[in-house]
Amino acid sequence: MSAVRDVGVVLVAGGSGTRTGGAELKQFRWVAGKPMLLHALQRFQAHPAVAMVVCVLPHQFAGDPPPWLFQSDPERLLLSVGGATRAESVRNGLEDLPSECTTVLVHDAARPLVTDPMIARVVEVARGGVPAIAALPVVDTLKEVDADGRIVRTVPRAGLWRAQTPQGFPRALLERAHREAIRRGDHAAATDDAALCEALGAEVRVVTGSERALKVTEAGDFARAELLASLEE
Repeated sequence: MSAVRDVGVVLVAGGSGTRTGGAELKQFRWVAGKPMLLHALQRFQAHPAVAMVVCVLPHQFAGDPPPWLFQSDPERLLLSVGGATRAESVRNGLEDLPSECTTVLVHDAARPLVTDPMIARVVEVARGGVPAIAALPVVDTLKEVDADGRIVRTVPRAGLWRAQTPQGFPRALLERAHREAIRRGDHAAATDDAALCEALGAEVRVVTGSERALKVTEAGDFARAELLASLEE
């Protein structure tokens, strides 16, 4: 891997995480010996191409962050304020990245167990000028169900993938994708940045993700993440 540091990471941790229960923010809860956010932060800073990681935090924590956040490389850490939506949080973090970060990775702090190979695969493609996302092929049978729980149809799973993060982009393209989404009026509804690039007609590639990169969403996911962390990569 190149020793040039030209990759910036927007680590999205601005949400309230209400579905996991409890008063503590989901991204601050501990999994496998450390807070979820710190897992991801340290993993990205370990990559030799990463010049800076911007942690996008809820407003009340951006000015008074938890002390454990600095158990990392503070010279490659910036804090940004989360927005009203995920897309706004990403845009805020993107604006705070230094200009030398010409390739940008966006990652959800709710995926604490992102792996080095996932990061490397996304960086390699995105550095080549093409957006890339980590993802896994769908292996389960999919059913479309109506509001009453009745099956409407079986959805063919061929060619379907489950999107994960990190997602990587040439910076100029990602910035344009956000600007155009704001102009169209659908920026707030965006659930991932790849979709914003797709809306421009840009090619977006998939690279192999990992089952370890579980997104912690429900309360039971913490136990699953603990189990995955105990297994060898």
